[in-house]
Amino acid sequence: MNTYYYHCIKGSFPVDRFLYHMRLSDETLLDIMARFQAEMQKGLGKDTNPTASVKMLPTFVRAIPDGSENGEFLSLDLGGSKFRVLKVQVSEEGKRNVQMESQFYPTPNEIIRGNGTELFEYVADCLADFMKTKELMQKKLPLGLTFSFPCKQTKLDEGILLSWTKKFKARGVQGTDVVRSLTNAMKRHQDLDVDILALVNDTVGTMMTCAYDDPYCEVGVIIGTGTNACYMEDMSNIDLVEGDEGRMCVSTEWGAFGDDGALEGIRTEFDRELDLGSLNPGKQLFEKMISGLYLGELVRLILLKMAKTGLLFGGEKSSALHIKGKIETRHVAAMERYKEGLANTREILTDLGLEPSDADCIAVQHVCTIVSFRSANLCAAALAAILTRLRENKKLVRLRTTVGMDGTLYKIHPQYPKRLHKVVRKLVPNCDVRFLLSESGSTKGAAMVTAVASRVQAQRKQIDKVLALFRLTQEQLVGIRNKMQVEFEYGLKKDTHPLATVKMLPTYVCGMPDGTEKGKFLALDLGGTNFRVLLVKIRSGRRSVRMYNKIFAIPLEIMQGTGEELFDHIVQCIADFLDYMGLKGAQLPLGFTFSFPCRQTSIDKGTLIEWTKGFKATDCEGEDVVDMLREAIKRRNEFDLDIVAVVNDTVGTMMTCGYEDRNCEVGLIAGTGSNMCYMEEMRNIELVEGDEGKMCINTEWGGFGDNGCLDDIQTQYDKEVDEGSLNPGKQRYEKMTSGMYLGEIVRQILIDLTKQGLLFRGQISERLRTRGIFETKFLSQIESDRLALLQVRRILQQLGLDSTCEDSIVVKEVCGAVSRRAAQLYGAGLAAIVEKRREDQGLEHMRITVGVDGTLYKLHPHFSRILRETVKELAPQCDVMFMLSEDGSGKGAALITAVAKRLQQAQREH
Repeated sequence: MNTYYYHCIKGSFPVDRFLYHMRLSDETLLDIMARFQAEMQKGLGKDTNPTASVKMLPTFVRAIPDGSENGEFLSLDLGGSKFRVLKVQVSEEGKRNVQMESQFYPTPNEIIRGNGTELFEYVADCLADFMKTKELMQKKLPLGLTFSFPCKQTKLDEGILLSWTKKFKARGVQGTDVVRSLTNAMKRHQDLDVDILALVNDTVGTMMTCAYDDPYCEVGVIIGTGTNACYMEDMSNIDLVEGDEGRMCVSTEWGAFGDDGALEGIRTEFDRELDLGSLNPGKQLFEKMISGLYLGELVRLILLKMAKTGLLFGGEKSSALHIKGKIETRHVAAMERYKEGLANTREILTDLGLEPSDADCIAVQHVCTIVSFRSANLCAAALAAILTRLRENKKLVRLRTTVGMDGTLYKIHPQYPKRLHKVVRKLVPNCDVRFLLSESGSTKGAAMVTAVASRVQAQRKQIDKVLALFRLTQEQLVGIRNKMQVEFEYGLKKDTHPLATVKMLPTYVCGMPDGTEKGKFLALDLGGTNFRVLLVKIRSGRRSVRMYNKIFAIPLEIMQGTGEELFDHIVQCIADFLDYMGLKGAQLPLGFTFSFPCRQTSIDKGTLIEWTKGFKATDCEGEDVVDMLREAIKRRNEFDLDIVAVVNDTVGTMMTCGYEDRNCEVGLIAGTGSNMCYMEEMRNIELVEGDEGKMCINTEWGGFGDNGCLDDIQTQYDKEVDEGSLNPGKQRYEKMTSGMYLGEIVRQILIDLTKQGLLFRGQISERLRTRGIFETKFLSQIESDRLALLQVRRILQQLGLDSTCEDSIVVKEVCGAVSRRAAQLYGAGLAAIVEKRREDQGLEHMRITVGVDGTLYKLHPHFSRILRETVKELAPQCDVMFMLSEDGSGKGAALITAVAKRLQQAQREH
């Protein structure tokens, strides 16, 4: 049982017996706590909310003050015992500083119980009066309206009144938007230029006021005329609002707890009697056991009954004791004062026309204690449920948090706060709670919400401006597709080819696999920091391929040494592999995947145009790589190989898919680099003799835009990435689309947003200044739909970026904007090629398969979907299938070698 420290004076025993049901054991409180937790869950669920008594209303307040708010704001407070208008000046200047001027206005009964229109006109008149006296008429000021009644909100600046509570009962307001009503009422004053940015519940106002002083504050509680609580809930738990990112403040509207009968076990005859005589019978039953509007009345009903049964005042009753509302909460507070309480009690009872004895005074004081203690107990149980929910949401063993408190009962009652705090701490021993009294009530809070809203609004505008640079319209995408087609033509024509930015290199791969390929082939794969040697066994008929491979590292000093050293190293690796496989003497046909731009004059001749990807070996550019490999084999003089084909990895990708699917005529790489190849009609290739059949063209489309044709969509961030790269001014399209650069673009945007003070509290960390830290794999992780914001924050923490929830949302949006643009640009390029193929063949409708490889396509959660959607929009007459390639550079090279062998054979037989 809750223990009370009372002198055992005659007089308190009958009271204890009489009010036995008002005493709540710890067990009962834990039960109420559990029930309230279940009610909250019901209020948050989409399907259960309509029937829930605890409404859990989303407030659309998503952020607490971060100290950067500044400006002048107006605030109105309607709903308590007084109506108040306030001007709040918030300044940052390093210290959190708020100055306020305010004015109280009466709320006469004929206004608050009259007609709705008149109520709002009265509020607008008071506001106009305030602005005139404070000489604010010339300024346009944002306003926050504190409105302490349950409202359904779908955004911050609207609220549909669900029901009046407390003493309010104006007609024609229920079910309408109070912001609109007030805006209409303000129109009568032509000289009023006020923008209502936020409608705030007083509880939310309290939380915000306290959060300005203590960032740990995430709960607001009011125990005044009415009672309510709000707290920051995870968006993912709020079914009534779209989106799962971040948090939002929820106003529980806990006053209605028990309206569905959940509290019948603890309600007493006095609670029922009070309810029947109220303005809203059957409603707000929890509030009627707690708040200041009702405590005095409960005490009056108890005293009346005790007098009737002869337990008080010698059975005498005064006429005043029969009058509703005669005992008010301020009287209850006065009677419980330490020391002067008894004298106050005698005075109050005497004023009611009673003649109390000493024992009567002690008994009455005891009644007050029991009634107000029960109020604190009930509040504590519901608050403990909220704190537990917060702790569970954060998956913490211990929660450290602050509760912002306000309300006349909490403020004027001498014992109330300490009783409440003590019970809360007993019910949730695993929460370290600080209770913070809201200094200037909820009105400053409404100004804070407005300040935060105007800060968030301004920041949002700036962020949207940056993200808008990455949005491509349908028109722009069509333009890019058409420009790409023009570049294809330039690259294929003899006269324009030397100046073309999209090189359209002939590969001398003239056929696709037909299933008759068979034999053992060697494949070499050089294109990155690793070098692979493979043995590929192809069996015809069943189309089966078996592969054995070994990976060798290429040390940096060899990548950047002489050409001879590089090719000697390659031959050394081949020798090791042949030994390892026991194939020393076999003369095998070999395909060489060489993933650098090459100009070929036949399938087994490839002149290196220029090194990329960090390779810098001397005496190679302008030389034939096959000759260099043959010479290195000769120098070693241990074995002989039949070098049949030089292959680009993009072509290999197309080939492996072509082996499975006859329709595959395009190869696409969307990974570290960006490239595409396709089968072209020989008659269109002016650089190669002959008009019969087809040949694969390696577009090397990464260079698209190097002539300035993409300048209109290039952003400042793209320019910065380009300037900081190894090859400024080159490979523009690749730099907007490939995995090697996307993370860099994101990093540049994050630096800019941080400089503007929109991210990471304006602090640019050392890590954020480091090139290349933002790997593209992080983009894939951050954009994954399965990741909660918490995990996004963790990824950012690994990068040394300490982010808030809001920061994480912005980072996710930035990653999304950059990767979406990349996928759309890829889509536009791909649409150009499939449309070209369709037109070349004179088809109305065409089916074609694209073989794809690359980490961006395979690992990014949205890239492949956006790419497919873009192609569909830009090439509606083509039915494009995408097929993931396995090992284009190994298996693909072997298949190209096999096909080349087959075609050589056929030519010989001719």
